[in-house]
Amino acid sequence: MTESPHWVIHLPTTLTSLDEAIELAVALRDSLGHVTAIDFGETTLSEEDKQFLRTRVWCDARGDAAGRCRRRDDHDGPCAATEDQPLG
Repeated sequence: MTESPHWVIHLPTTLTSLDEAIELAVALRDSLGHVTAIDFGETTLSEEDKQFLRTRVWCDARGDAAGRCRRRDDHDGPCAATEDQPLG
């Protein structure tokens, strides 16, 4: 039995800096986090003409019942369910 493929939505923006793109990704996660069809833990960013070079936004490590780590990909210290709470 073959598994159905998952789809990725590429959402171009008019933003011109990585920091602005990260801010938008955070805002989208905060406002659409309840939509279970979106896997924000896998969010990556790329420049328009360098889409093969991706920057991961979040750590993506899985915790117990708390879900994925919500800290930045390059964070110091333990993973967390929020920016400042450890995973359970």
